[in-house]
Amino acid sequence: MRDRVIVAIDTPDVREAVRLAEALKGRASHLKVGLTLFVAEGPSAVGRLRGMGFDVFVDLKLHDIPHQVAGATRELTRLGASMLTIHAAGGRAMVAAAVRAAASAAEEFGVPRPQILAVTVLTSIDAAALDDMGVHRTPLEQVALLARLARSEGADGVVCSPEEVADVRQILGPEGTVVTPGIRPSWAAAGDQLRVATPGSAFASGATYIVVGRPVTDADDPSAAFERLVADD
Repeated sequence: MRDRVIVAIDTPDVREAVRLAEALKGRASHLKVGLTLFVAEGPSAVGRLRGMGFDVFVDLKLHDIPHQVAGATRELTRLGASMLTIHAAGGRAMVAAAVRAAASAAEEFGVPRPQILAVTVLTSIDAAALDDMGVHRTPLEQVALLARLARSEGADGVVCSPEEVADVRQILGPEGTVVTPGIRPSWAAAGDQLRVATPGSAFASGATYIVVGRPVTDADDPSAAFERLVADD
């Protein structure tokens, strides 16, 4: 299970990011760099964590015109990201552009191609929030629609909440990658995420990887919290 846990490093300070990475070395194999750390420290943060031996999931949720997303995907591929996120709501052309850019950049730079993961509906959004945005579907209906769109354009997988994992697994089949944030072990508070589950429950539903941040990174002893997390069902 530990190789399927991605720890989100969301500090704005690269020194703190390195401290957390050191604490998790030999336990976690995947770290996530999101907007906070990337905006604060830039691409070098990815290199620092990769240099420590971690696979780095760059979670910027790219959402722009296809040309811009292709350019950003090329650069993230060059950095050595193992996975990166785009918003499925950007549409078919945008998803396809990211997929093509990852493949061509991997060949150009002689690096492994990162997995392109399409974000469906954020875990902080519920049915009422979707309705406010003019999306008159349930979260599950919207996730399913976007998962099918992303898969049809070549995305390797999707990001969805634990509540939709089982349905998304049916859509993607056994080979598709399902990354699941909104993970809160039984001993942690849900915080600002509304559609959550325990690690064991998410894996049982069909998640490939789970993403967890604050329950580990805010702990007094991150390494002990990580071990407690992987034992949580």
